[in-house]
Amino acid sequence: MRIALFEPDIPQNTGAIVRVCACFGVPLDIIEPCGFTFVARELRRAALDYAPLAAVDRHESFAAFQAARGRSRLVLITTKARQHYSDFSFRCDDVLLFGREQAGVPQTVHAVADVRLRVPMRAAARSLNVAVTVGLVLAEALRQQGWPGGLV
Repeated sequence: MRIALFEPDIPQNTGAIVRVCACFGVPLDIIEPCGFTFVARELRRAALDYAPLAAVDRHESFAAFQAARGRSRLVLITTKARQHYSDFSFRCDDVLLFGREQAGVPQTVHAVADVRLRVPMRAAARSLNVAVTVGLVLAEALRQQGWPGGLV
């Protein structure tokens, strides 16, 4: 299982996601361009000393990410989906894709996703913070897989 971030634009969120991936032992793909320099102070501060524990791959574009992804199922987490993530059966080779904080992903990315899922929330709420959403969905996906990789 992998986490992928589509053109993230808030370094603090990306740093928090680096930390989540490090703690769960899940690789992180960052699809550029980012809305910040990847060595930004805020990113380092949010990731703390967890960055060395994280496996992070950067891709210069969505096309480059797609070429590197291979045949893994692409699971897009989006507010535009109907199916709840908790009603879905995750597989160990899924790539969980999360969009930009400000704009999500373009329709072209929606079109190539194998599955689109959402986090249920109140109708008046626009969206959750992306780092919170990554933690929720990834924890459920790993729980379904029996907490692989020596998680205790």
